[in-house]
Amino acid sequence: MGDWITGWPTGGSAGDSGADPLPVLLCLPPAGAGCHQFRTWQQRLSGTARVLGVQLPGREDRWHEPLPDTVEEVVEAVAAELGTAVGPGVPLVVYGHSFGGLLGYEVARLSTGTPYALVVSGCPAPGSWGVGGRRGAGAGSGSGEVDDAELERLLDTGDLDPGLFDEDSHTLMIEMLRKDAGLSRTYTPRAQPPLQLPLYVWGADDDETVRPEELDAWRAVTEGPFHRHRIPGGHNAVLHRPDPLLAQLAGLLDDARQSRNAIDAGA
Repeated sequence: MGDWITGWPTGGSAGDSGADPLPVLLCLPPAGAGCHQFRTWQQRLSGTARVLGVQLPGREDRWHEPLPDTVEEVVEAVAAELGTAVGPGVPLVVYGHSFGGLLGYEVARLSTGTPYALVVSGCPAPGSWGVGGRRGAGAGSGSGEVDDAELERLLDTGDLDPGLFDEDSHTLMIEMLRKDAGLSRTYTPRAQPPLQLPLYVWGADDDETVRPEELDAWRAVTEGPFHRHRIPGGHNAVLHRPDPLLAQLAGLLDDARQSRNAIDAGA
């Protein structure tokens, strides 16, 4: 695997072969986070999918690498590597949370093959980024200052064990969030043709960083089926309690595999 996309052992699941490769689930983490949180998803989706994570510089195993200057650089690098990581004809489902949802949307646009579906959570629609000075990965004033209170809301550790985060870890995570917020501010929404694929949008009832209308605005992004889902909790509730999301992803991936096999059988 290359620098931007990483994967984990599938455990030798049946169907993960060249003759009948498993569908791929590409996961893009939120601002300030690395992709290794999705390693357990590979275990949960064993036999259903090959899970790949997008790893931006400046975190986990890319800690010492500088962030790119623009969102466009990130998207182009990930899309280029995705063409090698996912073979021709292999079904692909793209999932991203928060800033990862925006990146996933742009990667889906540049993908050499149309993904089977796009799933996003806790993420404003592309046209909502930059409105009133806010850039989704961190709100602020028109001067470009990042609001610390907004970063705390994005961190959203309310559902997690406080013992997992000491003061140094908390400071480190806030600073990583701040850097990613700066990166997200390089994104400029553009008028683009709508996607031609199903779109699933998840939001949390008590998310203070993304307004319901910004989630609903995703409806205009695709001409395919649109599905809106809600879950209790704060901004990161979908990741903290992923069972409903994983059930949906497993169903999509299984559908994608059956659709691919039906096409192959009819060829």
